Amino acid sequence: MVSDKQPLMTRRLAAFMGAMILANISGNMHMPLLPLYLQKLGAGVGQVGLFFTVSSVAPLLFQIFGGWLSDSIGRLRAVAIGSLAGVGAYTIFVFSPDWRWLLLATALGSMSGAFVAPSYQAFIAEESAEGARGRVYGLSSALFSVVGVVGPPIGGYLSQYLGFRAMYIVAWALYFAATVIRIWMARAARLQEAATSTRPSLIGLKTSLASMGALLVAGGVITWIFLSDGVRDVSFSLAFQLLPLYMQNLMGMTNVQIGWLSSIASLATMILLTPAGWLSDRKGERLGIVSGFALIALALGIFLRSRLFAGFAVAWALIGVGQALIDPAYSSLISKVVPQRLRGTAFGVFSTSIGLISLPAPAIGAMLWERFSPQVPFYVPLVTTVLLLPVMWRKFKLPREEHVEETP
Repeated sequence: MVSDKQPLMTRRLAAFMGAMILANISGNMHMPLLPLYLQKLGAGVGQVGLFFTVSSVAPLLFQIFGGWLSDSIGRLRAVAIGSLAGVGAYTIFVFSPDWRWLLLATALGSMSGAFVAPSYQAFIAEESAEGARGRVYGLSSALFSVVGVVGPPIGGYLSQYLGFRAMYIVAWALYFAATVIRIWMARAARLQEAATSTRPSLIGLKTSLASMGALLVAGGVITWIFLSDGVRDVSFSLAFQLLPLYMQNLMGMTNVQIGWLSSIASLATMILLTPAGWLSDRKGERLGIVSGFALIALALGIFLRSRLFAGFAVAWALIGVGQALIDPAYSSLISKVVPQRLRGTAFGVFSTSIGLISLPAPAIGAMLWERFSPQVPFYVPLVTTVLLLPVMWRKFKLPREEHVEETP
């Protein structure tokens, strides 16, 4: 834990964020365009929905294990292990002859994310002082948001003018560079983390899961975060994997324009994340969370009414602002209601449990698209978000007795 006299971002955290940025520029190059790549390799709308439903199974197998392993062997070592799987995923993306092969790539990518994502959130918490945690999360997320600003336009231009395979070769190179940095950091930190790490065991996993289960059913803030996240994730999963198909097939937009929309959202997020972190520290987490989701609901309404690029740009900008308000507040809130020894497991449990609930959502969204209207799947997240706003405002307040922060 850093002291208040230290800068917001330690050297270790700065190096860690540098590797995260490299790795996730590659991810943001291709993820907004992945449904179009599937279509290019022969998949229809229904098959795209089925692809994202099936590919959602892999994270369920890895998320809890990845989070628990992060708690056991150390954050940096878990990140290094996950990065090796990510290199394998990008290799398949480069050489895949058919859209079905990409299921294996996404499985490896999910393994990578399951090891990296819980460690990322927990590592930031452990490299920050509690009173400045919202600001550290805000600053880290602001730096991280550069991936969404530069990644999608690069991916759009490369795929549009050189082809998808050229784009994936560049993405592979960036991710490989990030993996080298992560392995170097893990080796450098091995002796330091050995003092606090424990030998992984099934008993330890069972104990961690039992502790998390008790927190989830206790009826406090963590319970309501879990319930609201589950409802919201199901509704958003119905629609958001179909966004590129909607934008290109129905609105006539190019890969480059789709990439720029993602960049607009990420730029808005990057600009506002640091002040949003300050707002979280000063006014409490729930204000940022509720305000952010209100803006996202407004953005969805504008999206559904828009027909021109300018209208979609406004919607994406509002999504970016909303995400800036949400991210540091959510991370700070979770870090305060979960003990340090369970942080990695907690982020893994959240992702897995919520992912299990939303597993069939992409396929259902594709069915709604084909049977009723392409707009129908996008009305669902709008309605559920509006309904959840008063629930989050009431239940995300952090009483003093629920604060379980531990000092190492």
